Amino acid sequence: MSRTDFQLGKPVSAARIVVAMSGGVDSSVAALLAAQSGAEVVGVTLQLYDHGEAVKRSGACCAGQDIYDAAQVCEKLGIAHYVLDYESRFREGVIERFADDYARGRTPVPCSLCNQGVKFTDLHGFARELGADALVTGHYVRRVLNGGKPELHKGRDPARDQSYFLYGTTAEQLDLLRFPIGELPKAEVRALAAEAGLPVAAKPDSQDICFVPDGDYAGLVKRLRPETEAPGEIVDLEGRVLGRHPGVVHFTVGQRRGLEIGGHAEPLYVVRIEPEERRLVVGPKPALAVAEAAVTDWNWLGEDQREVAVKVRSLSRPVPATLEDGRIRFHQPEYGVAPGQAAVVYDGDRLLGGGWIERTVSATASAPLRAVA
Repeated sequence: MSRTDFQLGKPVSAARIVVAMSGGVDSSVAALLAAQSGAEVVGVTLQLYDHGEAVKRSGACCAGQDIYDAAQVCEKLGIAHYVLDYESRFREGVIERFADDYARGRTPVPCSLCNQGVKFTDLHGFARELGADALVTGHYVRRVLNGGKPELHKGRDPARDQSYFLYGTTAEQLDLLRFPIGELPKAEVRALAAEAGLPVAAKPDSQDICFVPDGDYAGLVKRLRPETEAPGEIVDLEGRVLGRHPGVVHFTVGQRRGLEIGGHAEPLYVVRIEPEERRLVVGPKPALAVAEAAVTDWNWLGEDQREVAVKVRSLSRPVPATLEDGRIRFHQPEYGVAPGQAAVVYDGDRLLGGGWIERTVSATASAPLRAVA
């Protein structure tokens, strides 16, 4: 008996469910729950790298070993499994954008880009072509019906909530999407996998960005955008030269490590990056405080609201803010806000929408910090 109500609007025996399978335990248990429902289930895995490169990777997502693991799970469950070659789409829409953002001094969020592109937009289209009644993923979020209208809510386990990365989900996609593990803690997900004898029950979670499994972001960007390795000046807020750096690719806003400029009364942090001048501007921690952020490319799932809570990093807590004309005004100065990040808006547990931060306004100055182009 399935532990999940997939809310298909028809008998499950007459339904078809497509499951996005990355090869990890989360999507595998999502497929298990779908198979237990009695519906016809089809597993789909995206191949995002060429085969020769993918087989070398482990601990990532949609890599060679992961494709094999997804196939093994599907065989165990007795469901069909397809592999879609999305390598070129992923390179253009995620990897190249990631490198461009770093080259422009921005702080990219590639997981959000991936979900907005190949993982939801393209998979949604594929599921529709197959005549699916639901597209299931292993994300820790919840789809909640309110008066018959679906809403996107945080995962029940706050330590696993992935809603920040899914702010770009559209209303049309949410009609088809289902998230069967969103109500569960990770320990229960692993227990279900072990109980069913799935070969990935003890498989470690993926770490870092999937296409940089060794965590060497700078190495990837240097290969794709070699100009980012050019050395340059480190200056203070008044423009005084304090030292030199080995290349802007090694730094993001808020970073302290690697500056190697001693002799100051208080620690200094990267306040902004000026890539065209190959310059890092540094200052004390109060200089990182942000009062406002201008946000573009909004995706909105909820009703218009002015008083909301906002997250600017996946692991941060939502903080009170006011929305007006595409701008976010934080009620208290917020740290760790940088162009390129996603600003995600909530009303309690409900995700209302979000967009990309284009520029910020310092809480310690009336003029906006320079926006990276």
